[in-house]
Amino acid sequence: MERYLRARRVPDVEDVVGETFVNVVRSIDGFEGNETAFRGWVFAIARNRATDERRRLIRHPSAPASIEELDGGGPRGDVENEAMEGLATDRIGRLLDTLTADQRDVLLLRIIGGLTIDQVAAAVGRNAGAVKMLQARGLAAIRREIERGAVTL
Repeated sequence: MERYLRARRVPDVEDVVGETFVNVVRSIDGFEGNETAFRGWVFAIARNRATDERRRLIRHPSAPASIEELDGGGPRGDVENEAMEGLATDRIGRLLDTLTADQRDVLLLRIIGGLTIDQVAAAVGRNAGAVKMLQARGLAAIRREIERGAVTL
């Protein structure tokens, strides 16, 4: 779930994951189904929490911390490794930005979330045929972007 939320560029992934599981615990009595349905249900809650978080940030933007505040921060990591990971994440993010929000959600839930077509359909509130079409169009759009050299992987 964290990879899905990071791919959606949720700023505070840990917070959204925590809120997701709080919502899961609060609503567990109303859940019916098997393990596969449970996974889809949890991803639907995560998707909704991510959407809520994006809306909250739009309504209440925050100011970035100053250099002085950041200077005394925690331990430093491997800068080269973090930079390379950041570049890869940025390239993937640019590809995802070329998609519609629905195409991006479907592909992230299918690829990163590992959900089936039916689980994705339940999570995004669409039928399976619409999910298949969104997936096909999203993949075609990504393929076109790569072929034209807009983004290199």
